[in-house]
Amino acid sequence: MNVADWLAASARLQPAAPALLSGTNVEADYATFARRAASIGAALARDYRVAPGDRVALFMTNCTQYLECLYGIWWAGAVAIPINAKLHGREAAWICSNADAKLGLICDDTAEALAEAAFDLPPLMRTLSVDSEEYRRLRGGAGAQLPEPREDDDLAWLFYTSGTTGRPKGVMLSHGNLVAMSLCYLADVDAVSSDDAALYAAPLSHGAGLYNFIHVRFGARHVVPESGGFDSDEVLTLGKQLGNVAMFAAPTMVRRLVDAAKKRGERGEGIRTIVYGGGPMYLADIKDALATMGQRFVQIYGQGESPMTITSLRREWHGRSDHPRYLERLASVGTAQSVVSVRITDADGKPLPTGETGEIEAKGPTVMLGYWNNPTANAETLKDGWLRTGDVGRLDEDGFLTLSDRSKDVIISGGTNIYPREVEEALLTHPDVREVSAIGVADPEWGETVVACVVLEEGAAASDAVLDAHCLSAIARFKRPKRYVFLDQLPKNNYGKVLKTRLREMVK
Repeated sequence: MNVADWLAASARLQPAAPALLSGTNVEADYATFARRAASIGAALARDYRVAPGDRVALFMTNCTQYLECLYGIWWAGAVAIPINAKLHGREAAWICSNADAKLGLICDDTAEALAEAAFDLPPLMRTLSVDSEEYRRLRGGAGAQLPEPREDDDLAWLFYTSGTTGRPKGVMLSHGNLVAMSLCYLADVDAVSSDDAALYAAPLSHGAGLYNFIHVRFGARHVVPESGGFDSDEVLTLGKQLGNVAMFAAPTMVRRLVDAAKKRGERGEGIRTIVYGGGPMYLADIKDALATMGQRFVQIYGQGESPMTITSLRREWHGRSDHPRYLERLASVGTAQSVVSVRITDADGKPLPTGETGEIEAKGPTVMLGYWNNPTANAETLKDGWLRTGDVGRLDEDGFLTLSDRSKDVIISGGTNIYPREVEEALLTHPDVREVSAIGVADPEWGETVVACVVLEEGAAASDAVLDAHCLSAIARFKRPKRYVFLDQLPKNNYGKVLKTRLREMVK
């Protein structure tokens, strides 16, 4: 099936239900949303010669037109390539070229960046701004009542990985992948109803956008903040104004939201569910979030290659403080989602027993078709249907998965593996430490030594000796950092992930 069929169904069943909102302002009901998508789909085929299977890039900041364009692309049977609007124009152009995009949908905020990289774009690729009169004209026409038929294995979403260690790879997600992912939301993350408001404070090009599907299926509201992004105070205010808000947030966003709630003396009223993922959520941070905002949290662990769907730590486990292993489970990423199998393997790809640490692998209908035009990466990453995640972790006897680190980030000192996350968790329990990232640096005697890159709380002045003593009270002596580097901020990519590669270069 075509994922756009869900929009067509909701428009028939709930035509007057509010669909697209900018802040609290309703910009389209479901009948209008579907009519615009159908019109865009028809215009793509008629005016831009976009055929089923062709790729269309979206290089746009968050706006309600983003969702109109996504569904217009699928209405025409084409493939969406959502590109993070924070990327440099040349990075976006490279993605368009690699995918051989036929059309680029842009906005006033990104037009100049892409124009400056025009030489790197596919020769025949055209662009259309959603802020233009041309766009407003074409979305106001007529289109096919139903989307172009698609099979489950047909490509729908071409997601380019963040590329922290080189050129990004195009992850091929099918209509079937996206449907399986969406149904997992109901089984493993949260209930959905037509009264809900899906709030897109994180980029629609990434995880936040992937959760649109199930909310479209139920005829829920889709809300883009007027700021177009994440502002803690705006999110807290919208929660109270809209009610029944569900949102995806990276751990850094959760931290900022919690800080803002404390300052306002609030608990996040109106925000029912915050799904967090996309990076490490440290135990100290989630404990603080629960103490401040209550049981509004669900954690998911996934990758672009199995989007949002490897494991989940449900709301109930965030609140089971009476369980004898509560803190251990709170520090985990939960259990396998409903359609996914998870296992731990050794360096040779052989399954490991419960409790042993190794590479995390996942298998199921959410796992990507493969990488776009990259057979070498496919051979390295997909083995007999199993996705080799590159992440390191362990499963307990109840199936709870605890992450250690990316395999490439494990520090080997004196022949012993040290997982940076253990060091980071220890340091984050010190009241003066706001953020930390532990890395390995080459050492002629030990192979590698641990260096902690630390961002202190405002006004704090913790010294090496203080932090060293704190580490020694929490972790084994051989794991403690041999050096501390104090920074104003940690370098991060456009998705908020710490760039350990850049930290290693800085520390050198």
